[in-house]
Amino acid sequence: MTVSFLFPGQGSQRPGMLHDLADHPMVRATIEDASATLGRDVLELDEEKTLESTVSTQLAIYIAGVAIARSLAAEGAEADAVAGLSVGAYAAATTCGALDFHDGLRLVRLRSSLMERSFTAGYGLAAIVGLDEEQVSDLVARSTTAEFPVYVANLNAPRQIVVAGAIPGIDRVVQLAHAVGCQKAERLAVRVPSHCPLLQGVADTLVSEMKDLVPHDVSIRYMTNRRARPTRVFDQIRLDVATNIAHPVRWHDSTEVLVEMGTTLFVEMDPGRVLSNLATAAFSDVTSIATAATPFETVVQRIRSAHAEAP
Repeated sequence: MTVSFLFPGQGSQRPGMLHDLADHPMVRATIEDASATLGRDVLELDEEKTLESTVSTQLAIYIAGVAIARSLAAEGAEADAVAGLSVGAYAAATTCGALDFHDGLRLVRLRSSLMERSFTAGYGLAAIVGLDEEQVSDLVARSTTAEFPVYVANLNAPRQIVVAGAIPGIDRVVQLAHAVGCQKAERLAVRVPSHCPLLQGVADTLVSEMKDLVPHDVSIRYMTNRRARPTRVFDQIRLDVATNIAHPVRWHDSTEVLVEMGTTLFVEMDPGRVLSNLATAAFSDVTSIATAATPFETVVQRIRSAHAEAP
């Protein structure tokens, strides 16, 4: 195994992200297909005002990731494994063959709509940099209450961890993190406490919606969010995609396993750059690039070269 595609989650969006995708026939076909399926011009999703909506943001991220992965595949530049962070898992599941694109659009729209309706105020996320999982877990245990719960959410790097929950609980974690000498601790501009038990209702609805999906042959290894394990088993992928919203994402563990499996090139799909930067920082012997920051033809050549140089 040589090349792993990384699909970013919410927070990677930016105005114009769909308009800035590579000028490729598969990008245009994916945009047209998505517009027909959703009954609207999806190029409107990446407008600055529109991206204030969780629904627009998650749909745009999903469409962008699938469009670029399809375009690369059309040029013979395919992945050996895929991993997606949060909503990025839907694009990863589509790319590996487990999730039909039209089903993905429907499910991402449902997921994001439920998230947006469930939490309108008083909840969110905060990033803690410079403390490890044990330290952050201790701060969370000292801060959470029945009225203002807070949880460990994304484990992006050994010392870069996101917490989720009620704002008073999050602010208490941030305060304690500064007191014990963290490098950085701040609330994020996100209103939904993703990847914690507060989203269990959303996960349950998604599990119900996915129970009748027609199984597909999975051609590429999929890295799970919840357990950081590779799989080609359709039912395992479906369960991970449906339920990851209510569980911590072990992102660093996922990329570490991919490196252990032989990844020599990480390629982050549009519109993200953070995941490739995390990989660069964590794995000095592995090349990491982002399609949003690299010419399309260069990305194709790098992937082809990585496969050609594989033992």
